[in-house]
Amino acid sequence: MSMTDPIADMLTRIRNAIRARHTRLEIPHSKLKEHLAELLKREGYLDAVAVIRPKEGGFPVLRIALRYTPAGDPVLSGLERVSKPGRRVYCSKDDVPKVLGGLGVSVVSTSRGLMSGEDCRKSGVGGEILCNVW
Repeated sequence: MSMTDPIADMLTRIRNAIRARHTRLEIPHSKLKEHLAELLKREGYLDAVAVIRPKEGGFPVLRIALRYTPAGDPVLSGLERVSKPGRRVYCSKDDVPKVLGGLGVSVVSTSRGLMSGEDCRKSGVGGEILCNVW
């Protein structure tokens, strides 16, 4: 079985891990997933991100530590894929969406790498809207 949308798979794994109240999860590694996880960590949605490389053979995995409030509620309450393989969604620097009126983050793939919607507005670049997180 081939995977057509690894980003959607990553978001689904995170969503499922939060619902199951896991503290961490491991997903197959790719540079795009690593940068996406680092961006979510920078925005305060994840606790830690590490690339685990096996000693002999095998594929590297991305280990993600999920973040919860002191009361035990997940910091991440929603993730949605915007641009899909069958329908790409792009925005110009002026049309970068605000998620929940600025409470959430839209992740945009730009010519300068992955950026949050806020960073896109500040730097004046647009790109493909990968996902929204809140």
